[in-house]
Amino acid sequence: MHAEKKWVVRPAGDAAKVETLSTALGIDPKLANLLVQRGIDTTESARRFFAPKLEELHDPYLMKDMMLAVQRIEQAISRRERVMVYGDYDVDGISAVALVYNFLSRWMDDLLFYIPDRYAEGYGISEKGIDYAADNGAKLIIALDCGIKACSRVAYAKRKGVDFIICDHHLPGDAIPDAVAVLDPKREDCTYPCKDLSGCGVGFKLVQAFCQYKELPFETIEPLLDLVAVSIASDIVPIVGENRILAHYGLVRLNRKPNKGLAAIIKLCGLERHTIAIDDIVFKIGPRINAAGRMEIEIDRDDPRAQSGGRTAVRLLTAVDERRALYYVAQIDAFNKDRKSIDRNITIEAHRYLEESPEMLRKKCTVIYNPNWMKGVVGIVASRLIETYYRPTVVLTMSHGLITGSARSVPGFDLYQAVESCADLLENFGGHTYAAGLTMKPERFDEFRSRFEAYVEAHIDPEKLVPQIDIDEPLRFDEITPAFRRTLSAFQPFGPGNPSPVFVTADVSDNGSARLVGARGEHLKMELVQRQHPFSPISAIAFGQIDYFDHIKRGGSIDICYNIVENHYQGSVTPQLRIKDIKPVRM
Repeated sequence: MHAEKKWVVRPAGDAAKVETLSTALGIDPKLANLLVQRGIDTTESARRFFAPKLEELHDPYLMKDMMLAVQRIEQAISRRERVMVYGDYDVDGISAVALVYNFLSRWMDDLLFYIPDRYAEGYGISEKGIDYAADNGAKLIIALDCGIKACSRVAYAKRKGVDFIICDHHLPGDAIPDAVAVLDPKREDCTYPCKDLSGCGVGFKLVQAFCQYKELPFETIEPLLDLVAVSIASDIVPIVGENRILAHYGLVRLNRKPNKGLAAIIKLCGLERHTIAIDDIVFKIGPRINAAGRMEIEIDRDDPRAQSGGRTAVRLLTAVDERRALYYVAQIDAFNKDRKSIDRNITIEAHRYLEESPEMLRKKCTVIYNPNWMKGVVGIVASRLIETYYRPTVVLTMSHGLITGSARSVPGFDLYQAVESCADLLENFGGHTYAAGLTMKPERFDEFRSRFEAYVEAHIDPEKLVPQIDIDEPLRFDEITPAFRRTLSAFQPFGPGNPSPVFVTADVSDNGSARLVGARGEHLKMELVQRQHPFSPISAIAFGQIDYFDHIKRGGSIDICYNIVENHYQGSVTPQLRIKDIKPVRM
């Protein structure tokens, strides 16, 4: 049984602003309240929200070093230099490499790309990658979604006669690498308005700037927006401002005419007759791309032609014909099936270990280590453990003689500071408030665990150890009209900064159709009615929430909080409630 969640209803927005928006836009006051809660409290800002325009994208030359980057690329083209596009092995990095590679392929015949191997090279710029570029005659590396702290690596490349353009979105360190150009909106000396672009988003701004330099129409790069949308959804960047515009038009492209590789994934996922939304990227498209970079593949690592899983994913997203795309997507799907099997088995092992250790269950965090677990999935396992135990979690394994792994946090607790407090015990670490990676020598594990646990014990607010669901507002079933749903749909794309609204409805019951679904009967499907407001039953699905099945099957009343989604089946579209939590009303 999952930990009981606390429901917190957000304060209503300013009543006068809600009424003004409701009247001016002709929408339900409850929807107007959602806008005001999100800081969209004028008619003009609401109209921009509902109708994002490509013309409102920022000028890419507002980003520091942009002209230097464009001129260096133009120089490479005019001199017929070989260029290598380099990126991280997650969805953001892979999609960024594919985007820039697809664009530059129009201008360069002999373009290289490189994705580091997660196991042999690790995250970021590697000397092996630079050697590969130099050995193959590349004079310029364009690094995407990484490189902002790679000062020594950039210096190493310079000694080998290789220039760097860095396109990153992570926080810089104390020094900026001595590259030809360093594009990163998070640089302190960069005044670019949107600070939260994805790595692929920074790559898109680079090609947008190049098009402006060459006086090419925006339509030249519009086909690349599907990759930007995939990166925005998968990297969990705020979907507001410029990111909302990019995500909106990227989804349009993804639904109408995606690139060959994405089309193959869409077909594989059974989404070709479905209106693809951010959730479909997060739960279906993104994980398949991500799985390729997570899985360890038996390859000859000394063979420069060897392809890690991440490089296979780039091959897919740069495929120019359907046959090659289907070939690569089959490999990607195999990676994903293996990944799911491995992370499921490791999660079961971790649960068993914790349940057999009462002392560990009493702690305010989880630090768990098994040298046999796969490095590429321990971050997923940490997230799954939080779903059950809801506390900061570190999951570690052994790789190349060092203990390494991932940490995840709960809202309101700065995990990075907790890891940083143990910095003297670590070989390296990195991350942000809610996620981090770390590596240490085996002999330091016991002290790390002891100090990490002590730090969490001293600094975490006990309130943060109770899972909380923020609810936007109460709603009756008879208020979920077609007009309400149409306007709610226009709030998309949902994501950080613009989450899918959460509603609460009290005292509902199933009409007798409640059943368990899923391969292992782990999900609950219902047709719900609200007794005080008779209305046609509304379909509902509760993933992983079968605790109260018997109560519901007996006709017992429940309170629910949920998102409203669209269910597509055999050409028809009906509303469906995606249940976030259930509280039984005791009979």
